[in-house]
Amino acid sequence: MIAAMMASSYNAKEEDGHHSGSSSHGGAGAVKSKKPDNTAFKQQRLPAWQPILTAGTVLPAFFVIGLIFIPIGIGLYVTSNNIKEFEVDYTGVDINSPCYSCAKNFSWNSTQSCVCSVNFTLEQPFESNVFMYYGLSNFYQNHRRYVKSRDDSQLNGDLSALMNPSKECEPYRTNDGLPIAPCGAIANSLFNDTLDLYYVDSNSTKTPIPLAKKGIAWWTDKHVKFRNPSGNTNLTVTFQGTTKPVNWRKPVYELDPSEADNNGFINEDFIVWMRTAALPTFRKLYRIIQKKSGTTPTLPSGRYILDITYNYPVLSFDGRKRMILSTISWMGGKNPFLGIAYITVGSICFFLGVVLLIIHHKYDTRNNSADIPN
Repeated sequence: MIAAMMASSYNAKEEDGHHSGSSSHGGAGAVKSKKPDNTAFKQQRLPAWQPILTAGTVLPAFFVIGLIFIPIGIGLYVTSNNIKEFEVDYTGVDINSPCYSCAKNFSWNSTQSCVCSVNFTLEQPFESNVFMYYGLSNFYQNHRRYVKSRDDSQLNGDLSALMNPSKECEPYRTNDGLPIAPCGAIANSLFNDTLDLYYVDSNSTKTPIPLAKKGIAWWTDKHVKFRNPSGNTNLTVTFQGTTKPVNWRKPVYELDPSEADNNGFINEDFIVWMRTAALPTFRKLYRIIQKKSGTTPTLPSGRYILDITYNYPVLSFDGRKRMILSTISWMGGKNPFLGIAYITVGSICFFLGVVLLIIHHKYDTRNNSADIPN
């Protein structure tokens, strides 16, 4: 009897996370309990809100979500549709395309550029600032090895990384025994087509459209992430002892002959390209067409000519190239997805609210008017 009581007392203590005297003092053969401590957190006894879902709480929630989401979705969708956008494909796949000859004959080994012109017509004028993008398709900038193939220390102006790039840049780390600046596959595949836009008036006179090349890169990229090596204002001397990427025609310090402060690692076209895209079909900002003063539209309706210096071959990977003209709004560029998503979710919630309300009234078996028995 006494032995049974002692065994019962021992088991109760062990269940509560306690041990016998020999166990608590580190006796030989002691078995440590795996039971969590008897605390509110570890035993999941913390206060928690456990809502009771009733018709009186669920139905209003569905209706409120629907009534809020649907107007927001309509507003977003209308705003997106008000953005004007025009796209020109100049890949040159079609034999009738003016860029067909360039697309077929140009390669990375070509020593001379190929020039072609594409005519198009804007049916509606473009107001406010107009953003010119170049777009690529079937180009996987999100490939893991491609994304890692860069040296951020080198791009930030570190002199030691300039002369000794990271091994992540292989096989575009060195060339002919000299370090490549900038190194890596991303820099080596820099988009280098040149796009010029002209407006053709009723007299067939070509008027060049001014394209702003400054302000196309993110401020943090331009002033924080990308910097030229310090020590000399002459970039030719600064980059002495390095070589250009394999597919480039000119070194990094000669990317923009017309703007001395837009060369080296802080060249904005280069910075925009180095921000890799998440999807294989993407667009990147190329130029900005500033709004004209007064009521004159930035791009009036009419005929235009796009002159292309074809330097970037894409047929080898079944890619496509295009030029996009677009305005923007407070929500960014043209993208109806967010508006459609809000309208869809709001409509589903409102519909479910109606269905559940009908079911509630039809199958509710409670009799609120029943007499209370004496």
